[in-house]
Amino acid sequence: MRINIIPFSFEIDSISLAGSCIWSLALYIGLDSTKTWISSQIERWFNFAEGWLYTSDEEFEETRAARESQNAFYASVFSIIPFLIAGVVTNWITDISFGGSSWAIALGIMTCAICGLLALANQDYGNDDEDEDKN
Repeated sequence: MRINIIPFSFEIDSISLAGSCIWSLALYIGLDSTKTWISSQIERWFNFAEGWLYTSDEEFEETRAARESQNAFYASVFSIIPFLIAGVVTNWITDISFGGSSWAIALGIMTCAICGLLALANQDYGNDDEDEDKN
């Protein structure tokens, strides 16, 4: 895929891009506790950094609920970036180790499916406590 920006022209390998995104998705699904930790740390930093923008404490406290929910959204969006970087590295290592991008994509798809199944198996639906109370 050739991208032409006025003074520059560069190519992006679409197969490597697809493999990296598949590996990123697999890591994002599989590393749930890491995803939650990264998101909470980014949200904490956003809440801290936004405090410097206000001059009065009254205005800061007045808009706290809206800002914290907006920061939580931005933190969840930005928490994808470390997994994209890890996906690129994992795709590159798999590509070099197995000698072809088809192996990297195939293993990425299998890892994504396995991580999805494990994420479904680890969900806690919260219905167990209600069922025990009825007995």
